[in-house]
Amino acid sequence: MSIIVQKFGGSSVADAECIKRVANRVVETKRKGHQVVTVVSAMGDSTDHLIDLAKQVSKNPSVREMDMLLSTGEQVSISLLAMAIHALGEPVVSLTGPQAGIKTDGVFSKARIMDITSSRLEKELDEGKIVIVAGFQGITIDNDITTLGRGGSDTTAVALAAALKADICEIYTDVDGVYTTDPRLVKNAKKLSTITYDEMLELASLGAQVLQPRSVEFGKIHKVKIHVRSSFNHEEGTIVQEVSDMENDIVVSGVAFDKKSVRFTVYDVPDRPGVAKDIFKTLADRSINVDMIVQISREGSLNDITFTLDRDQMEEALKVMKEVIVNIGAKDVTCDDDVAKVSIVGAGMITNFGVAADMFDALAEEKINIELISTSEIKISVLVRKDQCEKAVRKLIEKFDLAEESIQSIE
Repeated sequence: MSIIVQKFGGSSVADAECIKRVANRVVETKRKGHQVVTVVSAMGDSTDHLIDLAKQVSKNPSVREMDMLLSTGEQVSISLLAMAIHALGEPVVSLTGPQAGIKTDGVFSKARIMDITSSRLEKELDEGKIVIVAGFQGITIDNDITTLGRGGSDTTAVALAAALKADICEIYTDVDGVYTTDPRLVKNAKKLSTITYDEMLELASLGAQVLQPRSVEFGKIHKVKIHVRSSFNHEEGTIVQEVSDMENDIVVSGVAFDKKSVRFTVYDVPDRPGVAKDIFKTLADRSINVDMIVQISREGSLNDITFTLDRDQMEEALKVMKEVIVNIGAKDVTCDDDVAKVSIVGAGMITNFGVAADMFDALAEEKINIELISTSEIKISVLVRKDQCEKAVRKLIEKFDLAEESIQSIE
């Protein structure tokens, strides 16, 4: 029997009727002759509600206790879904992340999966049960509950698919596939039938919210076939996998944007070996992830260093950097959250020339100023003013022919 791992996000299990709909879909898959493992997120906005409760009782709750609290959201979902499936006459069992054998490191709120002991899962499947697993959570070697960060249920699902050598991992969401940009913003964005792991990883890390980046990493490393599709219809979605016969004449596959970027600039940094290491290792030691980095030479032996990171880490990063500039002898540090990152992604960039020029030309036509540029083999990212983000996305969709028909305004 083939093994299928299915993941349903918070909007798919937002209320009792949604849970019943998911139950029917899971049972339908089982009755087609498959073994089924289903991963679910917390219901609707329940995680946000739990965060609000924590803030009401403590201004600075410990990250360990936050993980204890937030892990309860998924436990509500798995038990209710198991009840709904049982009511349809199918044998079923719900398991927390720890019960499913998901072992993580000890970084609370951002834990990484280190290993999965799949014996319990295999036993339950061999007994003919549908297995419901709580996404987003695991357990450390010291038996502390951890969470995997926002979107962590995607990673749970792909990791379980890898551990079980599943035939496919289906990620159900509120859009019916991966589009050239967010279809909730650009209504006539094209849906992609297939996308490579590398392209999907770039899009996910650059702001596209369809999949968590770490889930795509797992998929690529373990060659897990991922099918992104809607939980509200039965249409085919987008397959994420390696495509050996990729048509590289499709130069750009998508446009991603991120309005949560923050720009940091460190002024008058001494130009000596090891200074950059001191800055970025200190940030890394505090689990602060840095994205775009640019160093500008000043007169004399001084430099300015600019980098970007996620707004959620802005306060912590600013506190860290105020300590760092004293240690390295820099003059000052500033942060600017009125910026946005806009990126184009495509495997075809490797063999096609002039893509960057086309991108910059399109932005220039709209009189959009570029503040930072970052590139890799298959992506180009620029930092622009936040109020120009939507105009930039709209223009790039038009420039690279990524819309179904005429461009519509971003709402």
